[in-house]
Amino acid sequence: MEDADRPKDDGFRALACLDGASTGIERRPPRHPGPGEVLVSLRVCGLCGTDIFKLEAASQPPGTVLGHEVVGMVEQCGVEVEGFSPGDRVVVAHHVPCGECAYCLAGSETMCEEFRENQLSPGGFSEKIIVAEAAVRSAMRTIPDSLSDDTAVFLEPAACVLRGIWRSGLEPGGASVILGGGSMGLLHLLVLKAAIPDALVGVVEPLEDRRELALALGADFSRAPETASDAVAELTGGLGADAVFDTAGGSGALLACMELGRRGSTIVLFAHAGAGEQAGFELDRLFKEERRLVASYSGGVKEQDAVWELMLSGALDPAALVSARVGLEDFSRALELVRDRRALKILIEP
Repeated sequence: MEDADRPKDDGFRALACLDGASTGIERRPPRHPGPGEVLVSLRVCGLCGTDIFKLEAASQPPGTVLGHEVVGMVEQCGVEVEGFSPGDRVVVAHHVPCGECAYCLAGSETMCEEFRENQLSPGGFSEKIIVAEAAVRSAMRTIPDSLSDDTAVFLEPAACVLRGIWRSGLEPGGASVILGGGSMGLLHLLVLKAAIPDALVGVVEPLEDRRELALALGADFSRAPETASDAVAELTGGLGADAVFDTAGGSGALLACMELGRRGSTIVLFAHAGAGEQAGFELDRLFKEERRLVASYSGGVKEQDAVWELMLSGALDPAALVSARVGLEDFSRALELVRDRRALKILIEP
């Protein structure tokens, strides 16, 4: 075939940040994978709270493409790629630690400098994505027919959740409370029940429909904030929870977590606070009651591996949290649904 007769590749569409908090569709030039890289066609990308936080903060340079919870189809493999072929349905995470620096060797892989690099170009909200070599090697997995896109897309966020659970020190049979019954709060519930099947898990959430869903997903109790303390006391014989997971964020939520935990308990921060917001609890209480306050910012390859095994075994299936699918061109509707609290997880389609 003569070059003039070949189908013209006119590039692909991507949802890019514009000035401030606005976004728009841009057409990008064709991309081809380099050595060790893979070109993926987007199937779905989950809309994450971090994406919304970055947009609302207007912190991203114009042209930035957000999105990092990616399920796609392999379109082209670069030279030296092994284990993947065109047509494979895959899920991929966007961060990979080096495994060799002081942070990685100390178990703080999510603080690794290389971990902060985005391995997806231009980003997940794009029809075509180049997966960098490091992610191809350790953060991309072929999805078997037994797993749906709606399940596999939770690999990265569920790994973040699992890291917080591991950091909490929650033991089998322990009692935990999740503050917030949004998509990440309910994902905490599902991962807790999958990773520690006999753990007691309560959910605190102001919206009734989300409290009902929490019970349907296996919560041991689900209460409005004003009755949460009574529910925790009943669940724990008056002691308080062993671990409290804050998925709401902010100083007020942190104070609420303090009231729900027992002496010697752990609070796990798993949410952004407002810019410059300061904690407002009494330090002596933290000291005298030997509380632990830890944070879980992201999840590394170890957590991804563990979550993947839970998914493959059928122990973890978060697909019930998907409440809407929205095309790239309707991204503003996705933001509206989330901000109005009318949706949990929204999947962005090409």
